Order: sequence, then structure tokens, then C-alpha cells
Amino acid sequence: MAIEIKRITEDNEAALRLPNQPFKRFGRLLVTYTEAGWQHQEQLSAEVAEQTFPEENYQLQDIDAVGFALGAFTDGQCVALATFEYDFHFNRYLYLADLKVNQAFRRQGIAVQLLQAAEPIAKAHGKRGLCTIAQGSNLGANRFYLAAGFCIGGLNTNDYRFTSQEGDTDIYYYREF
Repeated sequence: MAIEIKRITEDNEAALRLPNQPFKRFGRLLVTYTEAGWQHQEQLSAEVAEQTFPEENYQLQDIDAVGFALGAFTDGQCVALATFEYDFHFNRYLYLADLKVNQAFRRQGIAVQLLQAAEPIAKAHGKRGLCTIAQGSNLGANRFYLAAGFCIGGLNTNDYRFTSQEGDTDIYYYREF
């Protein structure tokens, strides 16, 4: 299976409609900050749940106004999508806003290929690294970012207040080029 990473343009913008698919929720990453820096440990859940994020209804002009999108294609079919924003928090990092891979293509290195393909675009825009956010309760995503060379740079414990996910956290990740 040959994977080709392409920037999303008018020619292939149908890839922006790549549907979200279920993923497993099997634990959480617990994060603390001490004098030694950020520490984390995994807490596995007694039960495994499945979740599917709502569809985003991406529009190419909206994505291009703030950044860009990359797709991973095999046999002309988009199997993974990553969207990026240039000016998240006005720092020198390119923000990875969304990353999704079809279930049948997960754990094959496609997400890493998308991140690698974004690097020269980011550098051309003066960015020095990537940043993203993962929910503490999405242990699979947290494991991926740590394995992909990201380090923890922040923890937000308030984003889910007054929502059905109250008590969850957002973990901020950074990876320098």
C-alpha cells in the first residue's frame, strides 16, 4: 500500500469530508508539574468505551484563511487528514488543529507522515515546531503524541467545566523542529 501525502486544494477538497470514525477510550493521562518539570502517568479504565467526534464540515476557504490541510491518499482515496493553523496563540509553533486516520489505516505510520509533510510548510512560514492539544481522557492520542516526539508543555483543567465532560483536561503538546 503506497501512501501519498498531498496538500488539500480545490482539486482534492472532497478529502475534507473524510468522516470521523470511532476510537477507543481506555484510560487517561494524568499530568502534574513539579520543580523537575512535567510528569505524567497512565491510568487505565476498568471499561473500554468508544467515541466518535462530531463531523467538522470543513470548508477549504476557511482552512486556507488560517492555515492548510494535508491528506494521505492511497489509490486516489483519502484515508487520513490533518489540518493546521499558523497563528494559534501567536507563538512560533504551527498548530495541529485536527488529525484523523481511518480505522483500517491506523497504526501504520500515516499520522507521522502527515506531521513530517507539514514541517517544510511550517518552516517556510517561520514556525519552529508543532503544537497541539489532546484530551486527558484520550490515552491513545496522548500515547501517540509522546511517541511522535512531542513534550508536554501545559495542562488546562477548566475547558470542560459546565459541560458533559466536566473533570476532563486538555494537555498541551509541543515538538520543535
